[in-house]
Order: sequence, then C-alpha cells, then structure tokens
Amino acid sequence: MNQFTRQNNQAADIQTLPDDIAEELTRLPGEVISVGDAPPISPPTPLSSDEVRTIVISLMLTMFLAALDQTIVATALPTIGRQFQDVSNLSWVITAYLLASTAVAPVFGTLSDIYGRKAMIIVSLSLFIAGSILCAIAPSMPMLILARGLQGLGGGGIMPVVQTVISDVVSPRERGQYQAYFSSVWMVGGILGPVIGGVFAEHLHWSMIFWINLPLAAAALALLLPKMKKIPVFHRKRKVDWLGGVLLMASAVVFMLVLTWGGTRYPWLSPTVLAMVGGAVALAFTFVWHARRADEPFLPLPLLGGSVAPFALTAGGCGLGAITGLTVQLPLYYESVYHLSASEAGLALIPLAAVSTIGAAVAGRTMARARHYKRVAIVGTSWAAICALGLTLTTLPLWGLLTLMAAFALGLGTTFPVCVVSLQNSVARPLVGTITGAMNFFRSLMSSFTVAAFAAILLIALGADIPLAGEHHAGGSIPAIPAEDMRHAFRYVFAAATALMTTASLCLIMMEERPLAGPSTARPVEMAE
Repeated sequence: MNQFTRQNNQAADIQTLPDDIAEELTRLPGEVISVGDAPPISPPTPLSSDEVRTIVISLMLTMFLAALDQTIVATALPTIGRQFQDVSNLSWVITAYLLASTAVAPVFGTLSDIYGRKAMIIVSLSLFIAGSILCAIAPSMPMLILARGLQGLGGGGIMPVVQTVISDVVSPRERGQYQAYFSSVWMVGGILGPVIGGVFAEHLHWSMIFWINLPLAAAALALLLPKMKKIPVFHRKRKVDWLGGVLLMASAVVFMLVLTWGGTRYPWLSPTVLAMVGGAVALAFTFVWHARRADEPFLPLPLLGGSVAPFALTAGGCGLGAITGLTVQLPLYYESVYHLSASEAGLALIPLAAVSTIGAAVAGRTMARARHYKRVAIVGTSWAAICALGLTLTTLPLWGLLTLMAAFALGLGTTFPVCVVSLQNSVARPLVGTITGAMNFFRSLMSSFTVAAFAAILLIALGADIPLAGEHHAGGSIPAIPAEDMRHAFRYVFAAATALMTTASLCLIMMEERPLAGPSTARPVEMAE
C-alpha cells in the first residue's frame, strides 16, 4: 500500500466517525494529531499465516477458559454444598462470578486502549489463575464465594481483550470469519462444562474443576506472549477516569442483583428490590452526569450514539438474550412436556447451541465477500423471528420442535459477527477496546434481563410458585404441572423470543452499513494444516 492510499484509508477511519468524536481524537492531551498521523486501519506490517494461526489458537484457548468456568461449576454444586454443609449460599458460587465478570467487562476494554492488549491479557489471566487457585483451596463457603468473585474479575476481562486483539491482527472484512471459531469455543465450553464438572465431582474431587484452569492458562500464555510483540500497537496512554469506572461497575452490580434476587429471594415489588432499582438508576444517572463533564471519560458517551453503535448493541443484545433465555428455561419445557430426563434435556439443547455457530460462520464468510454484508443478518434475524412465531402458534412433536429450534438458531447466529465487526469498524483504532468492552457489558446485562424476564413470564402464565432457571435440576425432579399448561405458558416465552428477534432485525435494517476495510475476497487462515 503506497503512502497516498494509506493516508486516504486513515482519513476514512476518522471521517466515518461522528464529528464530535473525530474532533476529540484530533485533540489529545498535550499534542495535536493530524489525519495523516491517525492510526492505520489495517496492520502496517501484515502478520504471516502461521503467526495469525498461533495467535488465534492461543486466543481461542484463552476464551475457552472463560466459557468453561461459566458452566463447569453447576453440576458440582451439590457436592460442594455437602462438603461445606451449606446449601443456602450455593447460588452465590455462580452469582459472584457473573456479577464480577459483567461489571469489569467495560473496564478491561477501556484499559486495553490505555495500557495495551498485552498488559491487560496478562492481568486478566493472572486474576483468573489466582482466583482458580483460591477456589480450589477454599476452606469454607464464604471463601469460595470471594474467590469466585476474584476469578470473575479475570474471566470478565478475557472476552473483551481477546476480541480486541483479533481486531488488531485481522482487517474488518476478514474478521467476521473468525467469529465462527470463537462461537464454537463458547458452544464447546457450554456443553463440556457441566459434563466435566460432574465427572470431576463424582470420580475425583470438586477442586479439580479449578485446578484444570492452570495448565490451560499456562498453555495459552506460552502460545500468545511470544507473538504479542508482533501485534500492531494502537493503544494511547491517557488519564484513567477511575471515578467513572467505579460508578459504571457499581450500577451494573446493583442492577444484576435486582435481576438475581427479584422474584426469588424478594418479591419484585418489595421495598428491598424497589430500593435497589432506585439505587441502580441513581448510580447510572450519576455516571452519565460525570461522563458528560469529564475531560477524558471512562466510557465516552458519543461512542454509544451515531448511526451504528446503538443499533448494533441492541441487535446483538437481543440475539444473545434470546438464546440465553431459551437455553436456561427450555430444559423445564423438555422435562415437563416431553418427559425427558435432566441429561436428555441437556442434550436437546445442543441443536440450539451448535447450529447458531453455523449461522455465525455463514455470516462471517458473507462479510468477507459481499458489499452489503448486513443483509445476511437481516435475513437471518427475520427468519429466526418467523421460526419463533411458529413455535408460538403450533404444537409440535419433539423432533419437530428440535428441527424448528435449529432453524431458529441458524438465523440467530448470523447476528453476532455482523454486530461485533460493525461496532469495531465504526470507531477509530484507539477506541476499539472501549467499544468492545461496552458491547460485552451490555450483552451480559441483556442476557441477565432476558433470563429474569422469561422466568417472570412463566411464573405469571402458570400462576404457581415453581423453581425456574435450572433450579429444578438440583432437586432431581420437576414441578407437577400438566403438560398442556406448560405448553400454554411457553407460548408466551416463544412470543417474547419473537419480539426480541424482530427488534434485532429492525435495528439491523436501521444500522448504517459502512464499508469494511480489507481485501474484498478475504480467505480465513485455516486452523489446521
């Protein structure tokens, strides 16, 4: 690429931003940056295929750690509760991890734009390893819960930093193809987690679910760190707005507690829940007020505006919320209506998880070749909405339900690569980590909200106090609810999924489709020779 072409691409990277952000990027503290000095839109020194392959494999292994630890603990909880003779606080073993990982996602994304990707991947993995060791040797339930929170701090940093590193080594047009690899990592981690956790708890010791993280993390670091010096540097040192970060994390934690406790530990309209809602809203408004007045806010609010970010964030959140909410609640449906065992109900979730990765792969490859890349996601989300509507209107045998659920997942999976790449493509390089962290933050909140909303829908439709969100597995039995009543109640759940996918489709239609930098006929690096 000659100098003239490179500067034109650099100018395009800045000019595609809203005017206020572009102006801010050219007025950094203590210096003035011209368009010609702006970060390049593609790596200045392309990495070889072998180098990219090594980096991607190490990042997949790193992400596998975070994916595995979100599910591996579930099947070991009864064993842990018996050892510590404490079952009342078992849910906090999972909740502590989710709270911490959700709250720190935007923090690590922003810090990677300030201190660099290498520093943040080392910090996140170090926290994750330290938390894993403390979990394995925890002498009591309170210590285990605290250690899980520390582990969540590391796990929450892994996802945004990994996605940001990928944006540094792969051009936007090629980037969508790699989403299928990382989607498959989450699928494998989600499926293998409960199986591995159960085997370790039954045949070895429950602490093995944490000790296994050490060799995996060591292997990931051994592969990744030697290559990090070759990854292009796009971060920019600036003052860290710690107050803004604390306000954002505090509002997220309180809101997550509302979603966790509302309708279970406390009634939704109880004074405790209402006070927590008020506290979360107050903290959120304080964060916005502070961000508008700070010279260098932790999360620049203009990043969340414009013609790309709000629509991509909403569409991605709706997609992840729909698949997460259905994954959590469908086992109850399978067991009540089709009389499957707990293990069979878990296997019945595989079409939902596996086929969504195929949809992501289709969208990724389309993005590498098509000019109008968002069309595949518009068609996919519309198709998913139609499939969910079919589940609402019809009663199907098990094979028919699984087929339609697979078709739903195929369309839904197209959402993720288009939304991720569109977001990262809409900002300048020094802000990619920030927008990626914000994306993971809002997706986690949306997933938690959807799980709580689907549970509330079922409780209202059934008119009974039944255990939801997987709690029925712990007791080894399901509620004695007639199959026809359960079918009727789940029609409202499928209707909610229809609304989510319709919203995602409308957002993608309204989202601006900006040109993607990179070769027009990109070919992915093969993961095996």
